[in-house]
Amino acid sequence: MNPKTINKLRIIAEKRQTKKDPSHDFQHILRVLNMAIKIGKNVKADLDIIIPAALFHDTVVYQKNTKESRNETDESAEIAGKILENINGYPKEKIEKTKICIRQCSFTKGITPDLLESKVLQDADLLESTGAISIMRTFSSGGQMNRPFYNEEVPFLEKSEINFPSGIGLFYRRLLIAEKRIHTKFAKKIAKRRTEFLKKFLKEFKKELTETDIL
Repeated sequence: MNPKTINKLRIIAEKRQTKKDPSHDFQHILRVLNMAIKIGKNVKADLDIIIPAALFHDTVVYQKNTKESRNETDESAEIAGKILENINGYPKEKIEKTKICIRQCSFTKGITPDLLESKVLQDADLLESTGAISIMRTFSSGGQMNRPFYNEEVPFLEKSEINFPSGIGLFYRRLLIAEKRIHTKFAKKIAKRRTEFLKKFLKEFKKELTETDIL
């Protein structure tokens, strides 16, 4: 894909991207895009598919505690397809695969991708769910839903956190298990380091919470 076409798609994606959710803003899109390109080059995937898939994988965003959020990837895929149909110079035979990549990107649906490009996009997006960036995104999203930082009654019990709607609860439901869903060796190496950081964060969190417990 030539730089002019990429820039045109980037402009469209930025205009469409939500300005109300820092965890899914255009900075998130650019991080996923850049990581997907790096992984894609490493595994020799088709960047003509990966680039638009990354740019539009979250072009539809709903608050995560709503029923509509499960439709995000399907709706994003359809919109991406319509946009690409109207982009001169974009290979139309690759639109359907781009849509498949976006549909299979969802963490919540737990889809195992069958296309190499889908694996690349899913890996790039999963890396946003682990490490320092994932902590910022978690508490930003949690704030929007008015969720507490942690379960006050049992803050250190992992099993209780799994189903408790809190920031720390999401660590056990998503952040700490993202590494296990990674497909490519390139991304696995990054995910391993980021997951270790999450464990250090939780260790420090528990220590600080213990220090403030005077009752």
